[in-house]
Amino acid sequence: MNILLIGGLWLNGSVWGRVASTLEALGHHPVPLTLPGQGAGFASATLDDQVETVLAAVDAAPGKLMVVGHSAACSLAWLAADRRPERLAKVALIGGFPSSDGQLYADLFEVTDGVVPFPGWGPFEGPDTADLDDEARRGLAAAAIPVPEGVAKGVVRLADDRRFDVPVVLVCPEFTPAQAQEWIDAGDVPELARAKHVDFADIDSGHWPMVSKPDELGRILAEAANAA
Repeated sequence: MNILLIGGLWLNGSVWGRVASTLEALGHHPVPLTLPGQGAGFASATLDDQVETVLAAVDAAPGKLMVVGHSAACSLAWLAADRRPERLAKVALIGGFPSSDGQLYADLFEVTDGVVPFPGWGPFEGPDTADLDDEARRGLAAAAIPVPEGVAKGVVRLADDRRFDVPVVLVCPEFTPAQAQEWIDAGDVPELARAKHVDFADIDSGHWPMVSKPDELGRILAEAANAA
C-alpha cells in the first residue's frame, strides 16, 4: 500500500528515513512528505498550503492509501480524510489527536518574527523525551525548521461527515491506549469519539518514535496497512 508520512511541527520528510526503509522491506510504498514552510517554500506558507500539498500527494497515489500524521500533523491527516474520504483506506495518528472544525491548527508556542521556532527541550521534559539520548536531541534540534505563523494559527475546517467512516489507528507513544480511550470517552477528542472504527497500537517510546523506535513504528504502520 502507498503510505503517506506527515511529520509534526518543525519536521520535514527526512525524519521518516528509517521508518520508510522498514516499510519498504515489508512490501509497502512509503511517501515521506515535506510541507510548505517546513522544508519547502517560505515563511509565508499557510495551513491551506500544507493541506493542498497533502491532497496533491493523496491524488497522485494510485489506489487507496493510508495517511499517517504525527503530533500536530494528526490534524493534517484528518483533513485528508475530510477532503478525500473515498481515497483513504486508513488514517494513522501518532502521538496526537485531530483538531475539531474551527480550532487553530497548532497555536501552542510563541511566535517570533512571523514563525514558531523550536522552543528547546524544556516544554517536552518527561515522557515525551525520556527515550531520546543527547545525540538524538541534538540532531532533532539542529534540523528543526521554524513553522510559519500562518500554519500554526491556521483554522482547521472540516465539513464532510464521511471522514468518520475512514478507519483510524491511534499509535500511542508517550501515553497509553487506556489513557487515550479515557480522553475520547470524556469528550476531549470529539473527532475520534465520532469515528466509527478506531483501533489502538501501543509503542513504548516518547513523542518521536520515528527517531527512537523507527523499526518498531514501521512494523506497526505496516500491520495497520495490512489490516486496511
